[in-house]
Amino acid sequence: MCGERLFSSYAFAGAPSEFLCGLCRRIEPVFERAAAYGSYESGLRELIHLLKYGGVRPAANVLGRMLAEAIAALGSDFPAEPMAVIPVTLHRTKLRQRGFNQAELIARAAIKSSAHAGRLRLCAGVLERKRETASQIGLTSHQRRENLRGAFGVAQPEAVGGREVLVVDDVYTTGATVSECARVLRRAGATKVWVATVARTLKVSAQHMEIGPFDHAGKKLSGVREVPREVPLARAAGG
Repeated sequence: MCGERLFSSYAFAGAPSEFLCGLCRRIEPVFERAAAYGSYESGLRELIHLLKYGGVRPAANVLGRMLAEAIAALGSDFPAEPMAVIPVTLHRTKLRQRGFNQAELIARAAIKSSAHAGRLRLCAGVLERKRETASQIGLTSHQRRENLRGAFGVAQPEAVGGREVLVVDDVYTTGATVSECARVLRRAGATKVWVATVARTLKVSAQHMEIGPFDHAGKKLSGVREVPREVPLARAAGG
């Protein structure tokens, strides 16, 4: 559900719950499902930094085409009616410093190249950043959630009430940001929240082959071990 890549000989067998990663088994995400174009590393990371910190805006067009692929991974489950595309917003102080919201630029480019363009409507003013937050770099998952608690609000609830919406951002790290956005959007009346990002930080545990099986609580059954294995993480798509 969160878009984490599963490497398991048991991932496609047994009960439907066995499709879930350990975290999604323990804590069901607030959003419906998340997808990312690729792993947040190497050239993709450099390209995002080029836009985000270097101010090279044409990079948004390339990243937008990548985001469109992530959206396509979710698109078969989208409703027939038009869907609001909501970029994760920046606080006004950060927006003044940077001069643009990278998530919004990427979202605009993605909609133009998306196969679902006719059903996607950019709604950049729906989310608002109510307070400036400390940098998330170096924080644990719990610290990130606490740092973002109460940071977002919905400025245009009429745009989401009774509708499914798509939240987009550049990077999914622990999911704390998009989860908080999904929480306030659901509270404002959104029926479902989908998440698409350009990149996703994969957990270290995903670099090991999981030799199952697991029980329905996500606990590995006794007598089974994990075997370290080098696995290329070129792309992580939700599903």
